[in-house]
Amino acid sequence: MDTSNIISIAKSTLTIEIAELEKLKNRINEDFVKAVEIIHSAKGKLIVVGIGKSAHVGNKIVATLNSTGTPSQFLHASEAIHGDLGVIQKQDVVLCISNSGNSPEIINLVAYLKDYSSSLIGMTGNKKSKLAEYSDVVLDTHVDLEACPNKLAPTSSTTLQMALGDALAVCLMEMNDFKENDFAKFHPGGSLGKNLTARVEQFVSSQKPQVTEESSIRDVIISISASSHGITVVTNGETIIGVITDGDLRRMLLNGEDISKVSAKDIMSANPKTIEKDSLAKAAMKILKDNNIGQLIVTENGRYFGIIDLHKLLDEGIN
Repeated sequence: MDTSNIISIAKSTLTIEIAELEKLKNRINEDFVKAVEIIHSAKGKLIVVGIGKSAHVGNKIVATLNSTGTPSQFLHASEAIHGDLGVIQKQDVVLCISNSGNSPEIINLVAYLKDYSSSLIGMTGNKKSKLAEYSDVVLDTHVDLEACPNKLAPTSSTTLQMALGDALAVCLMEMNDFKENDFAKFHPGGSLGKNLTARVEQFVSSQKPQVTEESSIRDVIISISASSHGITVVTNGETIIGVITDGDLRRMLLNGEDISKVSAKDIMSANPKTIEKDSLAKAAMKILKDNNIGQLIVTENGRYFGIIDLHKLLDEGIN
C-alpha cells in the first residue's frame, strides 16, 4: 500500500466519523437536557457502567467528570453482576453505555441498575433495546456507518459516545460554575498542575547577585560572575533601582569608556521588570516572554527577594 492510499483511508475514516458527529449534534434535544439535570441534581455520585469498548469509553468519561467537578465511578458490567453492584447507592445516578443495548451482560443487569439507583440514563445506539426500555432517559448514539472497512469494529459509535460524554461534562462544568481555580485543586501534579497553582517563590534561585549604585565595574563583574544568571541587581538599601547584565558590560567596553571612572549607576537599566514572590509562576513566564528577557526580579512587598530564570520555568513545565 502506497502513501497516497494510506492518506486516503485516513481521510475517509475521519470524514465518516465527522459526518456521524454532525448527525449526533443535530439530535441533541430535551432528553440530553434532562440527563444533565438529573446528574446535576443528584445527591450521590454518577456511576458509569459499560462493557467491551464502551467500558473503555466509560472510564474516560469518568476521568473527565471527576477532574471537572462531577464525582463519578466506573463499574464494569460483568463485575457488577458478580458482587460489585454494592457500589451503587440509592442516591446515585447510573449512566449505562452500550451500543447495542442488548448484550447479555446488559440484559441481565439493567433491572438492577434501575432498581438500585435514583435514575438510569442509557447511552445506546438502539432505542428499541432492553437498555433503552429500562432507562429513564435515553441518549441516542446510533450511527449509520462505522468507519471500519468491514463495518464491524466500533469506530464511529465509540467516537460518538466519547463526544457525548464530553458534552455532558462541559454542561455540568458550566452549571457548577467550575472555574480554573477549581480545576487546579484536582490537578496538583505535572506541568498542568504547576501552571495552575505554582507560585514564583517555588522557583526563585538560591543566588541573589546584588550591587549598589556606587559599586565599581570590578565589583559589578564579580557579582555577575558569581551567579549563573548573567545579571546583577542594583539596589539602594532594599529598594531596587536597576539591573546590569553581562550585555551591558560588553556594550560599555565596546564604547571605549574608562572603566575606572564608571560605576554601577552609569550603565544600569532603570526600572526593571519585577514580580511579587506569591504571584503565579505562569504570570512570571508571561512577563519574560512578552519582554523577551531571560531573568525576572522577584520582590517581597516591593523589596528585592531574588531572581527567577526563564530556563528554570521551562524545565519545570511552566508555559
